[in-house]
Amino acid sequence: MTDPSATPRRNSSGLARDVEILEILGSVEAVSAGGLGVSRVAQITGRDKAVVSRTLATLADAGLVDRDDNTLAYRLGARLYALAALTVESTLTRESQPILRRVAQRARETTHLCVLRGGNVLTIASELSPHEFRTTGWEGITTAAWRTPSGRVLLSDWDDDSLTRWYTEHGQDQAIVGPVPPHAAGFSVLPSPPADRQVVSDLESLRAELARIRSTGYALLDEELELGVVGASAPVRDFTGRIVAALNVSAPKTRIGDRLDALARFVASSAKDLSRAVGFDAIVSGRP
Repeated sequence: MTDPSATPRRNSSGLARDVEILEILGSVEAVSAGGLGVSRVAQITGRDKAVVSRTLATLADAGLVDRDDNTLAYRLGARLYALAALTVESTLTRESQPILRRVAQRARETTHLCVLRGGNVLTIASELSPHEFRTTGWEGITTAAWRTPSGRVLLSDWDDDSLTRWYTEHGQDQAIVGPVPPHAAGFSVLPSPPADRQVVSDLESLRAELARIRSTGYALLDEELELGVVGASAPVRDFTGRIVAALNVSAPKTRIGDRLDALARFVASSAKDLSRAVGFDAIVSGRP
């Protein structure tokens, strides 16, 4: 009797060739050139141009690659990135739980995982501090990105044009955006930052803060959103090196005292652990 496991999968060789082409279009050469033409892909693969042309056309019909109408060069398509994003999102949710728990236990403070949604910050997971006196979980709550360290971390790898457009639309958003869930009704969120605590007051101060975050690797909060509450956030990166989430720790200022920078460094180290868990490789991405 024939072993089914020894039987080649139908079309597996064709799929392998398709994957090879996708990998070529994701190479440094292809990305830096804005795509590759049929001739260059055929040259790299050692295949017939007509076969490569048909394969690329099929991949384009599926949305996995795009063709530039002017240069006729092919590059990875939007659908492929969308599928990758779904994979990262599900992996991020799964891999974050033990790290959030570990950070909360070691820092003994409440820990959050935040992402950008609709231009502002949505907390998708929280792990509460073991202390009876602690900050609250923010799951399901959307806050203004300019008011929070998580939001500023999430914006810190944006190009200037995108940042300017974002600030025009969201630079004056209220502290809590949208409907307030029942568990958030008692939050002591300040309607505006105290003058001596305000980090972002205009686009220029936002740019300066983002430059500081890129330099240090983390963002700080000192009674800007809630009286008596401090916090630290650090970026979580996916396999492309793009920032996809922020790991955040918030705590009563009376307990943290002058240890906020030390807490921030611990948060940044933990965010790197989560980044590696979702596929980030500093060497491959070219990021430090």
